[in-house]
Amino acid sequence: MSFNKEIERRRTFGIIAHPDAGKTTLTEKLLLFGGAIQEAGAVKNNKIKKGATSDFMEIERQRGISVSTSVLAFNYKNKKINILDTPGHKDFAEDTFRTLTAVDSVIVVVDVAKGVEEQTEKLVAVCRLRNIPMIVFINKLDREGKDAFDLMDEVEQKLGLTVTPMSFPIGMGYDFKGIYNIWEKNINLFSGDSRKNIEETIAFSDVENPELDRIIGEKPATRLREELELIREVYPEFNRDAYLSGALQPVFFGSALNNFGVRELLDSFVEIAPAPRPKESETRMVEPSETKLSGFIFKIHANMDPKHRDRLAFLKIVSGTFERNKPYYHVRQKKNFKFSSPNAFFAEKKEIVDISYPGDIVGLHDTGNFKIGDTLTEGEIMSFKGIPSFSPEHFRYINNADPLKAKQLEKGIDQLMDEGVAQLFTLELNNRKVIGTVGALQYEVIQYRLEHEYGAKCTYENFPVHKACWVKPDDAKNDEFKEFKRIKQKFLAKDKYGQLVFLADSDFTIQMTVAKYPSVKLYFTSEND
Repeated sequence: MSFNKEIERRRTFGIIAHPDAGKTTLTEKLLLFGGAIQEAGAVKNNKIKKGATSDFMEIERQRGISVSTSVLAFNYKNKKINILDTPGHKDFAEDTFRTLTAVDSVIVVVDVAKGVEEQTEKLVAVCRLRNIPMIVFINKLDREGKDAFDLMDEVEQKLGLTVTPMSFPIGMGYDFKGIYNIWEKNINLFSGDSRKNIEETIAFSDVENPELDRIIGEKPATRLREELELIREVYPEFNRDAYLSGALQPVFFGSALNNFGVRELLDSFVEIAPAPRPKESETRMVEPSETKLSGFIFKIHANMDPKHRDRLAFLKIVSGTFERNKPYYHVRQKKNFKFSSPNAFFAEKKEIVDISYPGDIVGLHDTGNFKIGDTLTEGEIMSFKGIPSFSPEHFRYINNADPLKAKQLEKGIDQLMDEGVAQLFTLELNNRKVIGTVGALQYEVIQYRLEHEYGAKCTYENFPVHKACWVKPDDAKNDEFKEFKRIKQKFLAKDKYGQLVFLADSDFTIQMTVAKYPSVKLYFTSEND
């Protein structure tokens, strides 16, 4: 198959939502329809015993939440589909924001009862900023919830989207009869039996046909006709160009747990979603069809397989092909690297691939050469824009709880910080280590992973810091900078890369410091990232 056809086949997308909207369940059902797994467990009930396919970290199985983005690939209708299932919990938003730099489109999952929630608003705002095409999937239709029109209004108002329904429910909650597929003009009847993998579909091009009354009942049929009439009057017709430019968002209804409405979503997704899109670098726009490789690291994961202590860097290919055992140029390190076993993913199952194309996500075994945001090319010096690094909001001292395991603790912290889950600061005054995170739940994850993956134990102590500010003086030798260092020495630390950081205890302190030492510049993100 030609290079351009391979690009055209790819669909790389992320699934975003508030926790518990059914994101991981939807991922699993998409895999089921794609033939990638044979059966789907009821994810929530059996989380601890069985776990969802995409939640492969032990802590995720125990807490029933996704704490790390996982990558899953499968083929469907001659398309190669790459799903990035992201954490919904706000304490892991950093991972999700970075993942959104690696997707070409997004599916937003909304819970029928809870409607649009806070975390969804934040994530959709990021997608809108980048004009990422979005499809909305309104989930859990078999439960009592809000009216379909009210939900679409809420999506438009709270998320600032322009929606057009591609399918519509026949009744809701206890009265839920099925879905009318506006896109394919057919009816999908709901039997309520979640063990049935695929529901029956009846082709139905003319809703005025009296046969409809016989199939779903007279009252529901009349109501459906009225609702479809209203949709035609109120909502714009689907236009693919408007969807691709981020100006129009198709809406689908369904119940992921009951495999309902998922096939319709997948079928139209395959047809309308974009193939890999161009990406802007700091020097120029990079087109997927360029023959020379370029790609960037958007995630690093230590211990995908704790038995082997392996560390994987996730590379999103932007242009060209990535071939096994071919040397590629690491722009930040200014040297060439070869990769003998690049991996493709199916959750934690990995297989070695000889060649990968734009849109694909490749796992590279890493011994510490990569950082998030690194770029690989065939020699061109460039780096891709918009891979965020966040200033931590929570700070704690980390203490070694087992003196015999000091080495393991050091190695564990070092590797987990490379993943971007948190940042490490070493105080100048006494060399004590402080961990800064975006969300408080990260501390639990770090503690759990240090113990279970590295055999090291740690405890935390509160450290009253408001913000980390990276320090860049105009002149490192001038008296003002020396004075700043002397007065603030209790609050100065070095980050993992040896850069000077001022750990300020309040906004007021930051303002006073800026006023008193004008030649000492403070930044809320590290230039190193």
